[in-house]
Amino acid sequence: MSALLPCVEIGLKDCAHSIIWLHGLGADGHDFEPVVNELNLTQAVRFIFPHAPTMPVTVNNGLSMPAWYDIKSAQIDSQQDETGIQQSQKLILALIEREIERGVKSTNIILAGFSQGGAIALHTGLRYEKPLAGIMGLSTYLPLIDSVENEISDANRTTPILLAHGAHDPIIPFALAEKTNHVLKQLNYNTELYSYVMEHSVCPEEIDKISDWINQQFS
Repeated sequence: MSALLPCVEIGLKDCAHSIIWLHGLGADGHDFEPVVNELNLTQAVRFIFPHAPTMPVTVNNGLSMPAWYDIKSAQIDSQQDETGIQQSQKLILALIEREIERGVKSTNIILAGFSQGGAIALHTGLRYEKPLAGIMGLSTYLPLIDSVENEISDANRTTPILLAHGAHDPIIPFALAEKTNHVLKQLNYNTELYSYVMEHSVCPEEIDKISDWINQQFS
């Protein structure tokens, strides 16, 4: 098993439900901590917010920052860092397995993420060999989209997938969310895509949708 990433954890140690939630480029595991108190959940949930490794990011003049993989072009879905994406996939798989070792069934685990973290959540969840409760991608896209059909696991063929995106996102265009949704539906995944009047961020209406969706998967 890969070495475990440092994480922020919120919730009881004996929770039966877990959400592993990945932050975006340049942020850290504290980024989505405030969202926990805004969610209206009906089950006790342990939130795991891992800190991404620090690495040079090409598009930011090679400056080192927390990142799940390198971004080599302003067009975020070109020149993709396949090696970095796969390395982060292994790190997240280790966190999922740790939750299972703690007694949480895989079917009670949601894999979520924002922006670059959402890309890793989608990439990892589709390939994971045990069924998950759900996969959530916020303001994100599906990386390595041309290889996904040959690498997906049957275990998560029916896993619900929530996609939420800003209609005016200048970082990851809404068209990439639409493409992601289209490709997943073509592969017969159970996806929902919601757009909001915002840029690259999260809004109250989206938080309400996330609450409802989590409650539905954990019911």
